[in-house]
Formats: sequence, C-alpha cells, structure tokens
Amino acid sequence: QDEAGIPGILVGVSVDGKEVWSEGLGYADVENRVVCKPETIMRIASISKCLTMMAVAKLWEEGKLDLDAPVQKYVPEFPEKVYEGEKVAITTRLLVSHLSGIRHYEKDITKVKEEKEKANRAFKLTKPCQDKEQKEKEGKGLEKTDPVKLRREHEGEIKSRNTKPGRGDKEFDQEEYYLKEKFEGVIESLKIFKNDPLFFKPGSQFLYSTYGFTLLSAVVERVSGQKFTDYMLKMFRDLDMLSTVLDDNEAMIYNRARCYVYNKKGRLVNAPYVDNSYKWAGGGFLSSVGDLLKFGNALLYSYQAGQFKNTDGKLLPGYLKPDTVAMMWTPVPKTEVSWDRDGKYAMAWAVVEKKQQYGCCRQQRHYASHTGGAVGASSVLLILPEELDSEAIDTGLVTPPRGVIVSIICNMQSVSLNSTALKIAREFDKEKWAQYID
Repeated sequence: QDEAGIPGILVGVSVDGKEVWSEGLGYADVENRVVCKPETIMRIASISKCLTMMAVAKLWEEGKLDLDAPVQKYVPEFPEKVYEGEKVAITTRLLVSHLSGIRHYEKDITKVKEEKEKANRAFKLTKPCQDKEQKEKEGKGLEKTDPVKLRREHEGEIKSRNTKPGRGDKEFDQEEYYLKEKFEGVIESLKIFKNDPLFFKPGSQFLYSTYGFTLLSAVVERVSGQKFTDYMLKMFRDLDMLSTVLDDNEAMIYNRARCYVYNKKGRLVNAPYVDNSYKWAGGGFLSSVGDLLKFGNALLYSYQAGQFKNTDGKLLPGYLKPDTVAMMWTPVPKTEVSWDRDGKYAMAWAVVEKKQQYGCCRQQRHYASHTGGAVGASSVLLILPEELDSEAIDTGLVTPPRGVIVSIICNMQSVSLNSTALKIAREFDKEKWAQYID
C-alpha cells in the first residue's frame, strides 16, 4: 500500500475453506475519512470474467450450452465474420480463452502488434539472464540489467520512481475505458464492436479481450432464458455471495468505496465517472474480499471433491463437477499471461502448472489466478490448491476444500497485485504445514 500510494486496500485469506484473515487498510473514501473495513465493496474489474465463466460452466454441465457451436446459434445479432476472404466461426470456447480475434479496447491492430512484439523482445532478452540468475548461489546475484528492468516495467511488478499508479499506463489511455452511456441490455452493448473486423483468424492467436466477454454475456442470456444480470445475481445468491452486485452508479450500495487515480501532477484525484454496463461480464461487478474467498472455495471444493471417495455419501456435491473445474484450469495452447510469465491462460483463469527444473532450487507450485484493472481499481483472486496426500484422502482425515485462497482489491488503478497475492498464499501455506509438524 505504501509503495504504490494506494488510498485503500482490502485483503482476505482463507485456509482449507476457513477465512483466517480479512482486513481493510487505508481509506475507502479519502475526502470523508471513511476507513476501509473487511465489508468494504470495490470494483473487482476482470475477476468478473471468472464469475461469468462459472455461469458458462454451469450451463454447459446442464447441457444447455455447446462450447463449440458458433455464437450465432445463440446470438444471431452478432454478424458472421470473414477473415482474409474466408468465413470463420467464433465459439464460446474461443471466447473464454481470448482466442476469438475480437479486439480489446485498442482499435488499431498495428499498435497492438507493436506492443506485443516489444513485450516479447523484452522477455526474450531477460530469459537467459533469469536462467543464469536462478543457478547462482545466494550472495552472487547478478546486477539488475536493463533488460530485467524492461521486463519488470512491462509486467507492472515494479513501477518507475517517477510515476505513480493510475497514470502513465498506456492501457488506460484508451477512450472506451471511460464510456458514460448506460446500456439497457447486453445485446445492445454489442453495437460497440460487433461490426469491427477481427484482428486474426479465430483460434490462431491470443489477444486478451473484454469485449469477447460482452459477447459471452449475450450467449449466457440466450442460453439461460434470463437477463444476464438476473442470472448472475441468482448464481451469487446460490454461492452465498451476498455482497457481490452490479457496478451500478444509481443504486444505493452500502459500504461501496470511492475510486481514485493520480493526475499528471502526481496528486490524488477522484477517478472519472464511468458507466460499466457495456461490460458486466468482463469487468462490471463489485464485491468484497470475503465474497471472493467464498467464490474461490466453491471452485476449490468442486475441483477436489471427486478425489474424496470414501466419505460414505456424507460429502455434498460441489457447485460444479470436478472434471469441469479441471477443464477450466487446463492451460490452452497459444495463450499467454501478462501477470505471470510462468503461466498460460485457460478458461477465464490463468494457470501455473507444477514444475521444478533444478534440485534445491525454485519450485513452481500449481495455482490459478486472475487479476483485474478498472478505472480507479485493481484486484486479484488467487487459488493455491493443496497437493492432496492419497493416504489422508483414503482414511477420511481431511475434507475439501484444501488449500489457500487470497483476494486483494484496492481503489487505485494500475497496481499489480498477483505477485503479492502469491507471496501471501505461500506464507499461509508454510504456516499451515508448520502447525501440522508442531
């Protein structure tokens, strides 16, 4: 909080299904000196994509949604697409992994390609340095080279000393972040991008696209037979997420925090007014850290429930089937993750797989996460599953969910939180095993 100059931040941690830490630090409202508390509600930005994926998975399990059918089967209002003279199909499966070719906020494909090439060059330059650094003994660390600095600046983990979060971030230069129009329904919001050309042939490349999730919300609406927002709010009730609501400016939402940015002079100011009704599915929900922990535990329980066979029927089923969550957390080829280069994108989640290259060196734990960046807000939800011991499962000594979940939300944009969440998760995981040993 101090390093990034964040007015208010919320942190929540659960271990094995129990919330063990929930705290608000700083101010939810700077002008009125309202302090943050665990119940404070903030914009969760792109974690909204994970919530939408839960709805998609449920509808797929119920046999109502075909992940591989062209989206026009459900949303004929979205025009059929042609790429380089060839008719192409966009499916739900491609949408949830950002492989559809639908643009993000940047309309100029040349600029998108330039930024991507620049980022890849910086990463390739640092890779040899990182591999060498990893093998070095402690105390013989390499000096941080310019390429390392380039990569870190790209990933946002370390900000330049001359800038503050909330300004100087090219991502937030895009005009469409600041739309003020209120859309009455998800079908209407398709008009923003539905007639724009695709950036590439669907399935051939990865391009993170919030608009892809706007189209996805239209699919959910048609398949469920309910308004997208109604369907989602009912799902939140089923998951006991009673503080998770639409980011609606008109509604009275108790404990809602204000949002902030830094202006060009480096002063803290109120974030500009925006209406997020054009992107409910991809970045339009508000929540508390406690609700996000409940959501993470519902997923973790669903993921692990199938591994506990000898429970004499006492174990309730998960909200989703174990195989469904396993599918959601399976890395998809051709994808990438900006907030953790060790990971791949899966289905509305980033996934890092278990890996260890050298003995007595860094161990890469299996975890799933998603970050979020909105006008005046940043967020992360990270799930670190426990590697279950077969003996403990068979003897019924433990029950799901087993693992650590971390949620962090703050009322300042352009703050990278994934590495912080991972450090917190590892600390609580270490503490858990230390208690077992004692």
